[in-house]
Amino acid sequence: MKDHATPQESEQFQKDGFIIIENFLSPDELETWRLEIGKAVEARSEFRLPGRWDNKNDADHKKIFVQRINLWMDHAGARELMLDERLGHVAADLAQVDGIRIWHDQALIKLPWGGPTDWHMDNPYWSFTSPDAISVWVALDDATPDNGCLYFIPGSHRVAVKDNPPIGQSMSALFEMYPEMAGTNAVRAQMKAGSASFHNGRTFHAAQANMTPRPRRAMTCAYMPDGSIFNGVANVLAEEYASALKVGDPISDDRHVPLIYSRSGKKTVVKG
Repeated sequence: MKDHATPQESEQFQKDGFIIIENFLSPDELETWRLEIGKAVEARSEFRLPGRWDNKNDADHKKIFVQRINLWMDHAGARELMLDERLGHVAADLAQVDGIRIWHDQALIKLPWGGPTDWHMDNPYWSFTSPDAISVWVALDDATPDNGCLYFIPGSHRVAVKDNPPIGQSMSALFEMYPEMAGTNAVRAQMKAGSASFHNGRTFHAAQANMTPRPRRAMTCAYMPDGSIFNGVANVLAEEYASALKVGDPISDDRHVPLIYSRSGKKTVVKG
């Protein structure tokens, strides 16, 4: 696995709002990720969040993909992968921040014949607001135009954020809100298994339908710059933690958002 980003990669990321890194995992690492994430998804069963059932786990949602969030919290194998300092180092280099906390990980398995994922931004859904939020998307299978690879709109991370439509409303809804980006060509993120993309939390992105009889597996993780503050949206935060926060409070409880990389050398030690 890469353990840092080059200055050229960081410059490209800052310009486009995304970057594709081929062969991000070694072949052996890819097999480990496939095995451990598969075990973690199976152990989670039908629960989308750790110990929590929610209304996104419904029949329509299941037609698109299996989504399991924060596997690091309740599966030792997933925890070892997600808390890898190297992931945080690459994310911090690309985002040009001093520290990276896990916001949430997320297994995304687009089902055979599963529908498309509408254009959206990530950060407006979350409990913090930052122009430097960043996510990694690791391909566990080859991601192709046939099975639902990602697409990005370059430069879209620089829009003045007004709103974000709910996923499932309309493929074009985001461009109706931001007509200034409607004339920009999308970039297809076709990737071999073991490759990865990183994208800014405000970058417009979408995924095509899976037009094959096989699932398309990916493991993702969203990262929060250290020092981010609560904006009043609970999102995936545990109820007891969200209810204890006031708008403007730092989101810094290592039990919920572990610090996996800091240029100061500080790091959360998570036991489990």
